Amino acid sequence: MYTVDSHDRLEELKDFPLQSGGAPTPLVLADDNEMVLAYLLHPTCEEVAIVEFDGVTAHYLGVPNDEAIRGHALFERGLNSGRAYEVRDSSWIRALERMNRVHPKHHAALYSHCRHFIVTFHDTTLECVANGIRRITRLPYIDRVRLIDEMQRRLPRV
Repeated sequence: MYTVDSHDRLEELKDFPLQSGGAPTPLVLADDNEMVLAYLLHPTCEEVAIVEFDGVTAHYLGVPNDEAIRGHALFERGLNSGRAYEVRDSSWIRALERMNRVHPKHHAALYSHCRHFIVTFHDTTLECVANGIRRITRLPYIDRVRLIDEMQRRLPRV
């Protein structure tokens, strides 16, 4: 996906809602410019967090899980399981900008607004390059079908 260099710095997002320690069961709904993340909250899983990302350039949901987090390239910089981070001076953003240089109307400045977020869960990791986080909402737990409907409502309509 990307190779970390000496510039990448992790900053923990301490205001991010604390996820369930067991199985926060993250759910992602995205289109080509927006993304909504939902997951169960700590301690009783009776609430869910909904995080709306703005201006999404790229996202990834997959390995490592909490047992393999040591294999992530940013582990040595402080990446741990069950937390949210922003990567400052991100190698991933720089790699995306380089990849796009072949575009005839490429402007490197378009990537200057991008931010790299990482949310590590028990069973998976989410990484996202976006312009920012539009809103974080806490809701009482609802079943998965109604949660998906709620997430859909939060994707801007074009």
